[in-house]
Amino acid sequence: MSSETPVVSVVMPAYNAAPTIEASMHSVLMQEGVDLELLVIDDGSSDQTREIVHAAARQDTRIVPIMQSVNGGVATARNTGIEAARGRLIAFLDSDDSWHPGKLGSQVQFMQSSGCAICYAPYRRVDQTGRLLSAVVPPPKLDYAAMLRSNRIGNLTAIYDRSLGDVKFQRIGHEDYAFWLDMVRRAGTAHRLPTTKPVADYLVRGGSLSSDKWRAARWQWNIYRDVAGLDLLRASWYFANYAAIGIGKRY
Repeated sequence: MSSETPVVSVVMPAYNAAPTIEASMHSVLMQEGVDLELLVIDDGSSDQTREIVHAAARQDTRIVPIMQSVNGGVATARNTGIEAARGRLIAFLDSDDSWHPGKLGSQVQFMQSSGCAICYAPYRRVDQTGRLLSAVVPPPKLDYAAMLRSNRIGNLTAIYDRSLGDVKFQRIGHEDYAFWLDMVRRAGTAHRLPTTKPVADYLVRGGSLSSDKWRAARWQWNIYRDVAGLDLLRASWYFANYAAIGIGKRY
């Protein structure tokens, strides 16, 4: 790749993210040893998000602001970012999460040395004060059957090689899960960065969609039946695995 083409395109959807987006962008731009672009998709925000993003872009040309006039949801925003991305590798970070120093460079080096097409990593779950809720350390290797048991890939940690083709995020519950389920099916396997040390922080908000366990369970069931096309018996078996693993992520 030429020096003008980024190796990694980082897709960051943002909606009314003024309180957190500066820190999230900073955590990306401070990554060392990797050519990157940061595509920030403002999804029709009504606060100061747009002004913050444009001000940051004037200071750092790696930021690519993409402004949407209406709120289309996180799946649509991510798809817009993927379509505009120029990098060979795609990574994701939401506008209230953050990366630790060295995260991106370590993963790119690992992908280059191992030849893997999908790389994910451990991460921390934190509350709005920064207090650690739990650390999530996924298995070293995942295949499609393992992914059916539960989404073990934290979207904020994962990178994929576009040789797999770009998958669209669907506007369904658990869009992250449906996305990575399809990507792992294409790749055959996905690999964890060879460390148990968290490389990112995932913000858990009270009242967020991810904190609504019953809704999340319904979404999971629908993916088994409608997206993966599992019969009732297999869906029930995988759902039991999903519930057990979900408890383990939080304790």
